[in-house]
Amino acid sequence: MELELRHLRVVCAIADAGSVGRAAAQLGYSQPAVSTQLRRIERHLGEPLFERGPSGVRPTRYGAEVVARARDVLARAAAIGHRPAGARARRPLRVAATNSPMLSGTVSRVRTRLLEPSLSVTSVYASSRIVERLEEGTVDVAIAADYPGMELRHSGAVRHRGIVTEPTFVALPSWHRLRQCAQVQLADLAEDAWFVTPDDGAGWPGVFYEACAAAGFAPVTVHEFLGDQAQLQSMIADGLGVSLVQPTLRPIPQVLVRPLAGSPLWCRYVLAWRPDTVTDEVVDALCQSATAAYRDLVAQAPHLRAWASRIWSVTGA
Repeated sequence: MELELRHLRVVCAIADAGSVGRAAAQLGYSQPAVSTQLRRIERHLGEPLFERGPSGVRPTRYGAEVVARARDVLARAAAIGHRPAGARARRPLRVAATNSPMLSGTVSRVRTRLLEPSLSVTSVYASSRIVERLEEGTVDVAIAADYPGMELRHSGAVRHRGIVTEPTFVALPSWHRLRQCAQVQLADLAEDAWFVTPDDGAGWPGVFYEACAAAGFAPVTVHEFLGDQAQLQSMIADGLGVSLVQPTLRPIPQVLVRPLAGSPLWCRYVLAWRPDTVTDEVVDALCQSATAAYRDLVAQAPHLRAWASRIWSVTGA
């Protein structure tokens, strides 16, 4: 891990409060979350920062040095945001994005729509971490994800707008027993091994396990995987498991992408931003660019177009 301002705030809050529990209350987190964060920080630094006792905690000699330096860094960081407006240097628009194939098309389009500002892009897997970075002010705007009934949660310092809500499909090896099915029943995959990405802080993989339970099974084997799509598809092609995927995924020849019958799982991509640093013009440009980028992805995904045409024919849309 790398130390960030939020880690320094945790250390200083514990030192000020003299208690992990009181520090957690002041920070708005749970005590277990702050305790876990402190253990990670201490493990990273290689030494304990606090001595534990019946009445609370106090910094060790090394911890006191760290707290002093942390206070200095936090003070300097706070001072950056209080420079006079005329002295504020121009900087790129800081963009964070979760695992979304629309990112590339969005960035290329928005650059042609807006001459200024330039963009710097950071890949952040967890939508909950994206919200944290927006709240901290270390990014200005982001593409994040949430799920039906589980809207992205954030403070009033952040706003968000939906870009697209899409069904979740499944990727299978081309020789899979269900290869002839136009759509796959989730229950028919009860005995398969699964590749599942880690907790994204917004509801995944809980929504996956809930859908499996509703289909009458619990996955027998789960491989937690967070890597590039090429590696994932290679492992699926080799028969190591199946995986839920975005419906715009371009499969390699040895992999099939199929919709799930009844569409039990959906994901929504949202644009989230800080209104104090991002203008309405930029927000509109980003939303329009993201929507156009998604349309291009749909045009290159015959399995998604086929699913959509079936849905429209059934609903009369």
